Amino acid sequence: MKILLVGGGGREHALGWKIAQSPTLSKLYLVPGNPGLNHLGENLPLADGDIEAIADFAAESKVDLVVVGPEAPLAAGLGDLLRDKGIACFGPDRAAAQLEASKSFMKDVSQAAGAPTAAYGKFTKAPPAKEFLRQQTAPYVIKADGLAAGKGVVIAETLADADAAVDDMLAGQFGAASASIVIEEFMHGEEASFFAITDGKTIVPMLDAQDHKRAFDGDEGPNTGGMGAYSPAPVFTSAVYERTMREIIEPVVAEMAKRGTPYVGVLYAGLMIENERPRLVEFNARFGDPECQILMRRLRSDILPVLYKAATNALNDTTLDWSDEAAAIVVMAADGYPGSYEKGSVIGGIETANTLPGVVVFHAGTKSNANEIVANGGRVLNISATGKNIDEAVSRAYAGVAIIDWPQGFYRKDIAWRALEKR
Repeated sequence: MKILLVGGGGREHALGWKIAQSPTLSKLYLVPGNPGLNHLGENLPLADGDIEAIADFAAESKVDLVVVGPEAPLAAGLGDLLRDKGIACFGPDRAAAQLEASKSFMKDVSQAAGAPTAAYGKFTKAPPAKEFLRQQTAPYVIKADGLAAGKGVVIAETLADADAAVDDMLAGQFGAASASIVIEEFMHGEEASFFAITDGKTIVPMLDAQDHKRAFDGDEGPNTGGMGAYSPAPVFTSAVYERTMREIIEPVVAEMAKRGTPYVGVLYAGLMIENERPRLVEFNARFGDPECQILMRRLRSDILPVLYKAATNALNDTTLDWSDEAAAIVVMAADGYPGSYEKGSVIGGIETANTLPGVVVFHAGTKSNANEIVANGGRVLNISATGKNIDEAVSRAYAGVAIIDWPQGFYRKDIAWRALEKR
């Protein structure tokens, strides 16, 4: 099969790494790829936002399947363009991608499906938003309605801070993404993520994971795209799994089909869990990053046939085989992230780290400069590891981090602290 993989981050490196292991793969095209992916396929001189050019290339080159990693091309309609040209796409079309691209749409669908989630209101003007805030209790949750690269959420401890967040967002803090905002009830509990692949009707459950969104140890500092993750998460019990499938995943997939916008691809449910009761925080229309990396590390099955079956409405009787081992990942980010940061610093030790037991380093924000790898983003490297339990997986990941020579980077030193504390 000829596959085109869209995206160039850590998630896409992990997907490409797994796809490249498939005996059914004949050619892998990368848009735009990254230095970790380069040896696995052919880089195309396109950006992942060039959706018309991507669709044209896929049609001209008779690509069998396009796998879309990031959310932005999906929200822009890449899936629609590909399907119009007869190209199979793993990822939802524009209408279904609104489950991530519009938080108010996601809340409306969830409410119609009966999925448990927080009370909410949608606003485009500050006065009614602030009036709604005064009907809530602290802390206050304010979200940009549109895509903001995982950073468009403020959890304010005081009304004054919440009012300021409303003003900032509606004044254009996140551009068009915050032209409207959603204010939600604050949900208590422990967060976890769950993933399922669907062709619009059949659902193939994947695994749970738990990530670390705050920049610094102890869950301090600003929200980021994710500073680390691990799987399995102890909070995600068999009872939570059953309720998540029955109360959230299955009814939402059915509701999307009922609306005439069947959801095709991976559905990522961000959950808040309290007393084994899962409630929906958000949906994402793609694999999480860095959760995708640890899912690919634990997956024994050949991923490529499953992606193709999902894209061609043929998931019936499909199952996935998972390793009993745990997996963990530590993100190394550029100093200053998620704020301003410098690019171009040289990174060493990656290949040596890759020789450690259980360790695979995924590139997230790097580029090649002559014979060197240099930082080219905020989240730059993902050091993943597997082990017989969470303790061993985390220990191995940090052993890999210790070998990386990059003084201009930083990382959290408490990945998987909840699971380790419970053990």
